[in-house]
Amino acid sequence: MRHEIRGVSLVRGPGSADEFWSCVGVDLHLEPDATDGRRAGLERALRDAVRDGRLSPGTRLPATRRLAADLGVSRGTTKAVYDQLVAEGYLTARQGSGTRVAQVPSQAVAAADDTPRARAPRLDLRPGSPDVGAFPAAAWLRALRRAIATAPSRAYDYGDPRGRIELRTALSGYLGRARGVIAPPERIVITSGYVQGLALLTRVLDGGAVAMEDPGLPFHRDVVRHNGGSVVPLPVDERGACADHAGDWADASAVVVTPAHQYPTGVTLHPRRRRALTDWARARGGLVVEDDYDGEFRYDRQPVGALQGMAPGHVAYLGTASKTLGPALRLGWMVLPPHLVDAVADAKLHSDHHTESIGQLALAELVDSHAYDRHIRACRLRYRRRRDQLLDRLGARWNARGIAAGLHALVDVPDEEAVVARAEAEGLAVGRLGDHWHTAGQDRPQGLVVGYGTPRERAYPEALEVLGRVLGESSRG
Repeated sequence: MRHEIRGVSLVRGPGSADEFWSCVGVDLHLEPDATDGRRAGLERALRDAVRDGRLSPGTRLPATRRLAADLGVSRGTTKAVYDQLVAEGYLTARQGSGTRVAQVPSQAVAAADDTPRARAPRLDLRPGSPDVGAFPAAAWLRALRRAIATAPSRAYDYGDPRGRIELRTALSGYLGRARGVIAPPERIVITSGYVQGLALLTRVLDGGAVAMEDPGLPFHRDVVRHNGGSVVPLPVDERGACADHAGDWADASAVVVTPAHQYPTGVTLHPRRRRALTDWARARGGLVVEDDYDGEFRYDRQPVGALQGMAPGHVAYLGTASKTLGPALRLGWMVLPPHLVDAVADAKLHSDHHTESIGQLALAELVDSHAYDRHIRACRLRYRRRRDQLLDRLGARWNARGIAAGLHALVDVPDEEAVVARAEAEGLAVGRLGDHWHTAGQDRPQGLVVGYGTPRERAYPEALEVLGRVLGESSRG
């Protein structure tokens, strides 16, 4: 049997092809040109692959014996090529670690020039992320092992766009028990996070107007617009979204709210406004989209139940593991009114077919074993301590709002631009309330959105110290 690779002849004995191709340890695609000889052609092909970046620094190459067998040349030829490129500085060879691609100086310079990166802040008190250092790696690994050990073979095939039934069943029990959500498994759709859920709903609504809280997260407004919807501001005051006030929002086809802990003001939606929202949905045939992004983290009283429990036929409940476990998992869920399930599942099918299955099975195991509950309770205690440290550092001089729940606080300041500039000079990143208004204006309230979930445990005290110093300097200024 004969194979040709750009002038290199590969000769195999009868019946040996399967054995040969199955035993090669490291795959390496090369196209050596043997016009000038086998060694010269292989040498040039390897050198070009390193120069072009197709073989990145640190890449391990096959052993000389394997590469020789792969290309149908002698081992002496491949060894001579490796030795030559080691001498030229393209490769490195160490006893016990094999031959690897070296860091070529010109590559390092090109990488630095071609991929500019913003400098990360030394200390980070921006909102939006949990303490990812607290990810329950041991519990997740146990759940993953059990899930893989018991998963049927079909779990590795294409799946239901609604998600694995194991996770939908586990979430049905958990959401009903912990958040008061009416969530039969057949009405749950698993997503890769809140953003995908919001995008899918916007598409299903076919480009209608969507009322969104003002202030609110600007990226979520961008998601709605990117998926064909238009955005109408829904004002927020000390009682939450002003759903009991007349306004342009009432003509929208959907309303997106954060009832348990409004983002970024931190207020809880007043019971009267909850009723007003559900009454609006029933009367207009509209949809309320409930973003329950951190509903598990309530510190000074019992958690506020989900709005969905008041009108399950008119509220789409969206939750995620991003704040409880970590954003990297890309696992979220929607509990939908019955009339939207098929349409959303079809939109999901044509978006990414389905969310990856193995992570779903692991999360189902974590929920069913109550390890998820234990982790949330531990996080709740940790974040409450952090919130208390923040309040102690602010003292009576600075007013912090939205502190009964969640992973951030809104700190009132007279001039947020000046405070943020001082913080940046100290290497501290904080959020600005001004970034969250639908329309910027000088008459808007000023504030810092301070996230106490993001920093690692060891960095948090220093971050608070710098924040206190920056606020003190702003006060004197």
